[in-house]
Amino acid sequence: MIKKIPGEVWKQIQFSGHKQLRKKYAVSSLGRAASYSDHIEKDGKLLNGSLTSGYKTLNLHVENGNGTIYIHREVAKLFCKKASPKHKFVVHINHKKNDNSFKNLKWANLIEVSAHQQKSPEKIAYKKRQANRTEGLKLNATQVKAIKDTINNPKRKLTYKQLATKYKVSEMTLYRIKSGENWGKVK
Repeated sequence: MIKKIPGEVWKQIQFSGHKQLRKKYAVSSLGRAASYSDHIEKDGKLLNGSLTSGYKTLNLHVENGNGTIYIHREVAKLFCKKASPKHKFVVHINHKKNDNSFKNLKWANLIEVSAHQQKSPEKIAYKKRQANRTEGLKLNATQVKAIKDTINNPKRKLTYKQLATKYKVSEMTLYRIKSGENWGKVK
């Protein structure tokens, strides 16, 4: 038996192979998951599920399928409106992967997902740690300044490949330095 929370709505999950299972599965508008036989409130059992990359999942043994169901995606499918078919991803508005309430979920397209990830507190903290890092770096600020001056010189003779060889870094590192993704503070 599941205790009812005021305002909580339960809906059955529909997935390929769901009819072959002994139990039915449902998610609530508050992000809870449960299994049941006949009626969610009478014979339902709350499920903790597993964590996959920080997301709550249910691992169901379904023939001809992987059986991993992401709770946040199911809640979004059943309770959140898609703006367009391009909105294929679900983001947690408050960046907390364990808060699967429908009010915290939003359908997003690829561009919106990327922008949302950049605003994540974890991502911001990572960028701050990286910017202040001094150990384990292949380049120092003087070398980076020289690289930037060379890249921005219209009369440059060295190719990116030659420049990368000279400083013993990858060409991608040079492109990241040019864009400001790496060493953005060095002018």
